Amino acid sequence: MKNAMSGHLTPRHAIEQVRVSLREARVVIVNGPRQAGKTTLVRDQLHVPGEGSFITLDDETELAACLADPRTFLDRPRPVIVDEFQHAGDRLLRTVKTLVDESSEPGQFLLTGSTRFMTLRTISESLAGRVHIVDLWPYTQGESQRLGDGADSFLLRLFQQGSLREELGETAVPDRRDYLKLLCRGGYPEAVKLDGQARRRFFRNYVRTVTQRDVPEISRVRHVEELPQILRLLAAATAQEARDTQLAERLSIDRRTLRANYLPLLHTVYLAFELPVWSRNLVSRVCRHPKSYLVDTGLAAHLLGMTPERLAEPTCPATGALLETFMVNELVRQASRFADRLGVTLFHYRAHTGSEVDVIAEADDGRVVGIEVKAAASVDRGDFSHLVAVRDQVDRLRDMEFLQGIVLYTGDRPHSFGDRLVALPLATVWLPPGH
Repeated sequence: MKNAMSGHLTPRHAIEQVRVSLREARVVIVNGPRQAGKTTLVRDQLHVPGEGSFITLDDETELAACLADPRTFLDRPRPVIVDEFQHAGDRLLRTVKTLVDESSEPGQFLLTGSTRFMTLRTISESLAGRVHIVDLWPYTQGESQRLGDGADSFLLRLFQQGSLREELGETAVPDRRDYLKLLCRGGYPEAVKLDGQARRRFFRNYVRTVTQRDVPEISRVRHVEELPQILRLLAAATAQEARDTQLAERLSIDRRTLRANYLPLLHTVYLAFELPVWSRNLVSRVCRHPKSYLVDTGLAAHLLGMTPERLAEPTCPATGALLETFMVNELVRQASRFADRLGVTLFHYRAHTGSEVDVIAEADDGRVVGIEVKAAASVDRGDFSHLVAVRDQVDRLRDMEFLQGIVLYTGDRPHSFGDRLVALPLATVWLPPGH
């Protein structure tokens, strides 16, 4: 495997996770949305021509050969890289298991997939004890702007240091309009390079490919033609609690069918995800609904017909939710990147009293950070009221520690607001410290 990346390729944080996994596990699976850059990562940044083998099952001839005789097909110099392995289904996984059980050598197979294939009920082989799974998401802001290794380390620094205050150097941070442009651009590598109609065509074709090809390949769900409409409604409800009944009524389908079939499929193909509710040991009764988000705000803005100009209008109802989705996605990618070092899980919080916090980040050892996202360019003490409520509840618990309550906003300066409370510019999440 290559040890250095070509200069013209955008460095990806996940590459080090993959390299470590190849040294430790017999099989490594790189999962992520279609067009997130998985093929580029394994073919151009990891595979060395002349060493091992690279095969893509997007090639119909290769796929047919694999399905006809998977053992002979996989009998190649190792490591064997199989791109889009989910096309060959459970049969390929069972063959991989048989082959790697013949040797305990790590790094024998590197598989990439555009679905959460291993979570499907139709899969009989889990490769337990033999596999490491690495998620490759669309670009973070640090990756798309090529900010270097220190970028996108907000969560890591926060939990290592216990708090963040003076995080910014003299470099100017984006203003509100710049943030809205970044939001509408999203993180899919191809979309990042496009503008205007070209980007709209990318997203239109993206939705068509995922819903008409990827979903039918993994499920026989009826009325697959409903999926684009479900996705549009999820975009309209991004950063809101998942209310299946309301969504089902708008679609004229059964709520149980929506929850059991359609929503899991959209999660499986990396179009949407949910943050669970945080409720551990709290005094206040909390709502039990997860919060739903689209995986990419460029796609969400496209589905809603939003542009930076429309989002900048003072009365635009979508701005706050899309900006929250934008920042939650950045935090999700960081939690995934530093999973082994941090053990941080992300939640949302809403009590029946009305107190709610966009993101609760909790470490395995009980340390907690609360994060709110504001579209405004100014912050006052009232913006911290819900964080104060959570802080005071956690302070009464013996097995937890409240580290900091943070309001991320579109202004350009950090400000302290008292005991473990701070306002930080949104860009703090991806800029290297002191940048």
